[in-house]
Amino acid sequence: MAKMSDHPAARLLDWYDRHARNLPWRARDGVVPDPYHVWLSEIMLQQTTVASVKGYFEDFLARWPTVLDLARAELDEVLHAWQGLGYYARARNLHKCARMVADELGGVFPDTEEGFLALPGIGPYTAAAIAAIAFDRAAMPVDGNIERVMARLHRVKTPMPKAKPELIELAKGMLPPARYGDFAQAVMDLGATICTPRNPMCALCPWREICKGAARGDAADYPVREKKAERPTRSGIIFWLVDRQGRVLLRRRPEQGLLGGMMEFPTGDWREGAWNSDDLEAAAPVRADWKLLEGRVRHTFTHFHLELTVFAGEAGDDMAPEGVWAPIDQLGDHALPTVMKKVAKHALAHL
Repeated sequence: MAKMSDHPAARLLDWYDRHARNLPWRARDGVVPDPYHVWLSEIMLQQTTVASVKGYFEDFLARWPTVLDLARAELDEVLHAWQGLGYYARARNLHKCARMVADELGGVFPDTEEGFLALPGIGPYTAAAIAAIAFDRAAMPVDGNIERVMARLHRVKTPMPKAKPELIELAKGMLPPARYGDFAQAVMDLGATICTPRNPMCALCPWREICKGAARGDAADYPVREKKAERPTRSGIIFWLVDRQGRVLLRRRPEQGLLGGMMEFPTGDWREGAWNSDDLEAAAPVRADWKLLEGRVRHTFTHFHLELTVFAGEAGDDMAPEGVWAPIDQLGDHALPTVMKKVAKHALAHL
């Protein structure tokens, strides 16, 4: 086995020892990583930025200091604390995973990639990240930062996302003989602070001498990307229904699918094309004298733009629509996704 000092990773690890980011979930200075902290942060970081996650991570630890505490929490509590992080399936799987660790594994996380892959909400990247960072296993997680570094280091001409398997193999081929967790985090930090998407600072890079992109002066052209398809726009109708006590009707979305398990105001299908009067009648939670509110609520999801037309109405005493009645000043107690908060703001501004 090659000596660490002879390995290409040695220079990067030296750089990491001096310049590692100070992150609330990261163990430094010889402290043994807490698998709960690593797992929680990695689930939160999926499709979310480090800056967005810091406050949520600290809030979760304050509420639920251990995986056993999180397992005992109600799902609605977890969803409510997750509001603003998006991709709510992650929160549902987080809770499900915590309960599996507590109930089936005695409160102890597995310590291998294979063990983590058997848990809810954990795919190959997350399993490798936790195994490497929490347990120093010889695993190589490859996120967007690491993909970018590898693409530039080797001038990979295959466009994304087709290049992903090639970039994963290139990253695995650079694993050092030790310090696997530090190496994974070092490449992540390199991509986040030096080998940035735009204007990479090649002059400061510890790998500039072995980087083919830096040698050719075209590192910023990598990774090669295919032109993204434009997001379609979907439209829908949504209902702000109040009762005689001034409470507004909420219902829970199905567990599976977009915003699964979150609370919403009653709404119809979201689809491309305009809605019509038949859609209004079919989607309305009750028969009422519906008032069309001026303007639309707009929100953008990962794969589409959404425009919602809001109707307001009052429920009679004899009506018992499916859902729960929530006092308007207590809407914040419910797990409402951002788009529903926009609907509430729009309705209250126009009534």
